[in-house]
Formats: sequence, structure tokens, C-alpha cells
Amino acid sequence: MNKLKAQARVGVISFLSNIALFGLKFWAGFVSGSIALVADALHSLTDSVTSVVVIISAKLSSRKSDKEHPFGHGRWEHISSIIVAFVLGIVAYGFFASSIERLQDRESVAFGTLAIVAIAVSIAVKELLAQYAFYVGRKTDNALIKAEGWQHRADALSSVVVLIGIVVPMFTTEFWWMDGVLGIFCALVLFYAGLKIMLGSVAKLLGEEPKQELIDRITAETRKIYADNLRLHHFHLHDYVLHKEMTLHVMLDKNMTVEDGHNVASVIENMINDRFNIVATVHIEPLE
Repeated sequence: MNKLKAQARVGVISFLSNIALFGLKFWAGFVSGSIALVADALHSLTDSVTSVVVIISAKLSSRKSDKEHPFGHGRWEHISSIIVAFVLGIVAYGFFASSIERLQDRESVAFGTLAIVAIAVSIAVKELLAQYAFYVGRKTDNALIKAEGWQHRADALSSVVVLIGIVVPMFTTEFWWMDGVLGIFCALVLFYAGLKIMLGSVAKLLGEEPKQELIDRITAETRKIYADNLRLHHFHLHDYVLHKEMTLHVMLDKNMTVEDGHNVASVIENMINDRFNIVATVHIEPLE
């Protein structure tokens, strides 16, 4: 699955779906006279902005390396993920503030049948979009697509809160507070998701240690070539999304010639490039 093509496809599908849901919920809100549903429709419209971010990011990330950016433009994915995470934080704050206000005013939600149908359709579509984005995100290891999935989940959760707030008061007035409490819970979930996405993207931008599993696999493959007469350590991985660079130290027999040491380093670099699709630079050290 091509990473950038999949990202662009998710962005286009999300954009078109958000526009369609905006039209449905705005029409239902206008017909039923529901201000809250019109506001929820505008929420779907703002979601389309993040879908545009996903599409633009795919275009920017696909640009080839140049003199100013020798490692390519793949890190636009991480920058865009931070933008989407920031939007999630704003949405979470909006949920939290609205929920607190609703609890203070002891306000319950009341809509007509048309509004309920529109909200139910929105929940189903948004959750399907979220599951699709999560699936593609896992397949391509794309943080931005995962963030887009959480954006869909945010819209679905907001509609679930509204729907519960509609249905429960229809049977009893004792649970007028349910809509506000569920809104606070959803706000906290979304804030946590946004924070997790942002911290993960920032960590990749700053640089991080490669996973131990990758180190063990590279070490095992090297041992197949040179048995136990060398030692690998000091791994560093630089992730440019579409291009990865690695540096590592290899300790060799101190009596080995410079030419032989260079040949060992070249074999290891070529092996890492061929089997792990990572451009490696090996630093040679004497083994005591």
C-alpha cells in the first residue's frame, strides 16, 4: 500500500464525507429549529479543514529531495499530525466548556425525530471513516492518518453525546446531567488522544532511539555474516518518513587493516539498506 497515495485517498474521502454530513445535519437542524444540531453541522464543516491538511500534507511529503532538503520532505507528515492534534485539543476544550455550562444551567437536549435520524447517520458514517483511517494508518504506519481517524472519532463521540442526551430524557427527567457528564468524558478522551499524537510526532521530529526489536534484527543479520568477531552498539535512527538514516558503531579486531575494516563496514551498510531499507553509516572502533 503506497503511503502517500493512501493518505491522499483518506483525505479526499474524509473531505467529501464531512461536506455531505454538514449538509445533512444543517438541513435537519434548520427544519427542526435545532440550534445545537446546526452547531454540530458546523463542527463537521470544520473537520473538512483537517481533511484538507491531510491532502496537502500528502502532496508536500511526496516532493523529491532537493539542495535545501537532502533527506526529502516526508516529515511534513509529522508537522501535519501536530496541526491535527492541536485541532483535536481545541475540539476537546469546546466539549469540556460546553458540558460544564450545560451542567451549570441544568440544561437537557430536546430535538425532533428528523434530528435524531441525522445524528444517527452521522455517528455511523463517522465511525466507519474512523475505522477506515485507523486501518490505513496501521498498514502504512502513518501518524497523520491515525490522527485523522481520531478526528472522525471526535465527531462521532460528540454526536453520541447529543443522541444520549436526547433519548434518555425522553423516558425520565432524573438524568438531565447525563449529556454534560458524557461530554466531559469525551473531552478528556479526545484531549488524551491529541496529546499522544502530538508527543509521538514531536519525538520523531526531535529524533529517537530505534526500537530494540530493530536493533536485535540488525545484530542477528550481521552475526550471520561475521559470526561473533565483532560488536555492534550506539545505534541512532533518523526517521524522515519516506527515507531513514541510521548510524551505528562496530567494534572490530584492532589488528585488522583499514581496508579490511572498510570492507566490513560496507558489507554491513549494504545489508541494512537491502534488508531494512535504511541508509546506514558505520563507524569503526577497535575491539579490545
